[in-house]
Amino acid sequence: MCRHLGYVGPPTGVGELVVHGPHSLYAQSWAPADMRSGGTINADGFGVAWWRRVGIGADARDTVARYRNHAPIWTDPALGEVLGQLESRSVIAAVRSATVGMPVERGACAPFTDERWAFSHNGVVPDWRTTLVAVLADLNEAFTAATLFDSPAVLLQAESLTDSAALWVLLRGLLGVVDPAGPISSPAEALQLLVASVLRHQPRARLNLMLGNGSQLWATTCWHSLSVLVADDYTVLSSEPYDADPRWQSIDDHQLIAATPGRCAITALELPATERVRS
Repeated sequence: MCRHLGYVGPPTGVGELVVHGPHSLYAQSWAPADMRSGGTINADGFGVAWWRRVGIGADARDTVARYRNHAPIWTDPALGEVLGQLESRSVIAAVRSATVGMPVERGACAPFTDERWAFSHNGVVPDWRTTLVAVLADLNEAFTAATLFDSPAVLLQAESLTDSAALWVLLRGLLGVVDPAGPISSPAEALQLLVASVLRHQPRARLNLMLGNGSQLWATTCWHSLSVLVADDYTVLSSEPYDADPRWQSIDDHQLIAATPGRCAITALELPATERVRS
């Protein structure tokens, strides 16, 4: 069901972060330790997103760049030859284990990006086509003052016919109406709303989500593993710890995480009643 990793802090090597530690994300592609009945290896592609500063003076802004390949990560020399030459203050990376029936192609590999955002999904949404159409209808009904999606056909904008790519279409719509004074006040609230809406229609969904904008990371735990390492000036979120550093802490299930350099806030996800009683 994939493994992913997020970093925010001082500039660090993009490629180095992927291979860092004896149990790096790179190593987790063939030797994951905690897949929780979600596959055995992550050989169906990988992707890395990082942020860079563009523009000059008042026009300067952070924008996200990305590299993806549908081949196993250990077959791609770009990891060292290209990504190894880059540095960034924030990185999101993922290795993929494709769900049976979903395509193995570049467009199916996380991270998914749009302007300053990057997104990764570790998990699965059973019967995702029917489920996510129902979620879209619920979201439109909840925000009648400003329709988020013109029609269910918006899901066809997904880069690939996968649950993860379609989830990104929905989350991107929610992020588009985030306003501190509005009905969705933060990216964390957008993630909370998406997870609760999916679980309302599909309680068996596994939804470890990760979102970044270059200065902050947000994530959820929902039936898959995630750990956090908080140092003085950086924070790492990872499906599995990449080394034996005692600062790693396992995050409980059904949590919402917001991370900045050197800080991490963890709160409980607000879930539908059907999900709270799931065994």
